[in-house]
Amino acid sequence: MLSIVIPVYKNEENLDRLLREVERVTASCEDKVEVVFVVDGSPDRSLEILRERLPRVRFSSRLVALSRNFGSFNAILAGLDVGSGETFAVLAADLQEPPELALKFHGILSRGEADIVFGVRASRSDPWIDEAASRLFWGIYRRLVLPELPPGGVDMFGCTRTVRDRVVALREANTNLIALLFWVGFRRAYVPYERQPRREGTSAWTLAKKLRYSLDSVFNFTDLPIRLLLGVGIVGTTTALAYTIVLLVARLTGRIDIPGYTATALAIAFFGSITSLGLGIVGQYLWLVLQNSRCRPSYLIERVDDFQNS
Repeated sequence: MLSIVIPVYKNEENLDRLLREVERVTASCEDKVEVVFVVDGSPDRSLEILRERLPRVRFSSRLVALSRNFGSFNAILAGLDVGSGETFAVLAADLQEPPELALKFHGILSRGEADIVFGVRASRSDPWIDEAASRLFWGIYRRLVLPELPPGGVDMFGCTRTVRDRVVALREANTNLIALLFWVGFRRAYVPYERQPRREGTSAWTLAKKLRYSLDSVFNFTDLPIRLLLGVGIVGTTTALAYTIVLLVARLTGRIDIPGYTATALAIAFFGSITSLGLGIVGQYLWLVLQNSRCRPSYLIERVDDFQNS
């Protein structure tokens, strides 16, 4: 059986089209399919609409309501945990990724060609500034953190039950699910697709969420910031030592009669900024350690409804 996981947040405007598309795709699948909708504490009527519509669709589904908004990746983890398929595919509710991807993922996984399948964007219709920022971030991320990641990053994926079990068991807080899938290893395959423009509503993927996602992606999977800070500290200390020697020599030889305030102010500002940067980076790692040591769950399920339709 194939379990399709769809996180839902502020999607009430396109749910009817989503259900029609999912119905069309699942009808063409020869194997049994269940669709797991995970409502991630959505403030609109997404939960009520799905609870009303799902009993009347022509596919089996499960409706998972989280107790609050935990974020898209945590909602996906909840859907993976609840799903009962032998293979899994994750899709976005806004339909910017074609639903047919789920069947392509299922075909590759069920034939044993790979354990994880990633959807790779061959093209995208996002605004040019968003596309440029995305390419810049993922280009740097691939070079410095995760070289195996495809250019442009990955959003959609499919996996086997074995991979699902390993990833769900990790229970990491504030992590990057895609990077975690690369970390666990296994055999990978890639399916190109064209990202479509969003037809209804607006994206809830705000700048603040993107920044948080970027920081979690970096701090959870590399010690590069610590090593960069160490390098800056070594360079700064060496420079300060050389500068001190120059000042002492100039003072002893009479070239400096009155100590200036400019050099002192620059030195204070330079090393003060390094100290602040260092405290911020170390603090971020300590926060992640604290979050994981608390062992709080990444999500809390309020209710699960089953709709066994044919």
